Amino acid sequence: MIKTVEIHTPAQGLHSITDKVRDALLNAPAEGLCTLFIQHTSASLLIQENYDSSAQRDLENWLNRLVIEKDPLYTHTLEGADDMPAHIKAALTASSLSIPIIGGELALGTWQGIYLWEHRRAANIRKVIIHCSP
Repeated sequence: MIKTVEIHTPAQGLHSITDKVRDALLNAPAEGLCTLFIQHTSASLLIQENYDSSAQRDLENWLNRLVIEKDPLYTHTLEGADDMPAHIKAALTASSLSIPIIGGELALGTWQGIYLWEHRRAANIRKVIIHCSP
């Protein structure tokens, strides 16, 4: 089973896509592996705590402090001050995730959620490919 889902991100930050991925599993095998792949170089995918949103804010603040905007070393600046930092953040994080499917469900832990991490400040439409195999 292969599906592509579009995710609308209103701004920079972690956006839960767990429900969209679960909805896409309707025809997935009862047991297998679900692979997610984001088709962009300025956003990424992450499995993270879904209970306390302060963990997500702390991650975002930490990464923004690590990868600053307007660094004089950047030469890729044509698309704005947040573009090169977004590419660096995507390089430091993940473009794909693999999650086991057990009993027709994603084998996520109690406090785990799937997030699209938007690294640009503006709203975007991102595409994530979901591939599930037995």
